[in-house]
Amino acid sequence: MIKKCLICLCVFVLCLQITPVHGEELKLAPNASASLLMEASSRQVLYSNHEKEKLFPASTTKIMTMILLFEAIEKGSLKWDEELTCSAYAASMGGSQIYLEEGEKMSVADLFKAISIASANDACVMIGERIAGTNDNFVKMMNEKAKELKLVNTHFVNPTGLHDDNHYTCALDLGTMAAYLIEMGGERLLETTSLYDSYIREDTAHKFWLVNTNKLLKSYQGADGLKTGYTKEAGYCIVSTAKRNGLRLIAIVLKESDPKVRNQEVSQLLDYGFSLYENITLFQKNDVIEKVNIDNARVSQVEIIAKVDIQYVQDKNDTTKVTYQMNYTNLVPPLKKGEVVGHLLLMRGDVNIGSFDVTVKTDVEALSFVEKVVNQLKVLL
Repeated sequence: MIKKCLICLCVFVLCLQITPVHGEELKLAPNASASLLMEASSRQVLYSNHEKEKLFPASTTKIMTMILLFEAIEKGSLKWDEELTCSAYAASMGGSQIYLEEGEKMSVADLFKAISIASANDACVMIGERIAGTNDNFVKMMNEKAKELKLVNTHFVNPTGLHDDNHYTCALDLGTMAAYLIEMGGERLLETTSLYDSYIREDTAHKFWLVNTNKLLKSYQGADGLKTGYTKEAGYCIVSTAKRNGLRLIAIVLKESDPKVRNQEVSQLLDYGFSLYENITLFQKNDVIEKVNIDNARVSQVEIIAKVDIQYVQDKNDTTKVTYQMNYTNLVPPLKKGEVVGHLLLMRGDVNIGSFDVTVKTDVEALSFVEKVVNQLKVLL
């Protein structure tokens, strides 16, 4: 009898161990006031808790500062090797800094390193003043960009994250900002945010060691960014990103009481994502998707190719088939290679899970008027 009871008990315990955890029971990062897990390219939210709650962001604010920096670089209004001069206001910044002095010159590249690695407030103000003319104008640009990105729970007062009661965001908005910055900055961004340490003023007597506050760079496989933050009011915050097997995740925890707990809980979010999800590539950039007939073109068929990698995130336990539909918006010649001619829509069941631009593989020339007439005559005859 005792033996039978023990066997039953063991079976019961085993059943408890393999019972699946339902979504409503799942509680990750329990000590954070808000948390979020997002796939970077699609911006699909994989897990969230209080993700729309307005909270103080501390230095994660600098994600928006870096967005405007990369946009200025892309527009050509700012160059990496350009040397900027530190103003009295920039030199007066408190908190994390590289101790810039009024009148000191530093390249945009080094200022970016100081912001992304050491969270330097003085470097942020220098960049902002150069891009917008004044710090106040730069803050206006930050809020305009927030509206453009549809960040409804975000308002900035400064480019640094130094505390102000009217300076706030939420985990969902930070995830959107982070995904946009990664898209904008690409390798140049991640080459720098992945550095645990580096130097500025290397050719001077005042060589300065930058040390990253993101300890996951050393402890978490695949981690290569993005930004930490702390103030007394905001608590310990982090916007982390990591990539494994082609899947890039963004994990966020806000208002943690301890930096070690912050790192543990954001790692827990990443572990959850990498264990349950995978990145599926349907077509790589420039892969031929299909051939289509185009009227009044000098070729009978045109190859349609992917303009970007066409990928989606798949729950490893989800057996729902993913299909695609083609939606052409411009198939009238002449057409140039690279010109968007339509979109590939990814469908999981009846749900649209992504839209991707498609283009023609080669230039498509239009028939001349005479050639059109000749073709019509051939049909009639």
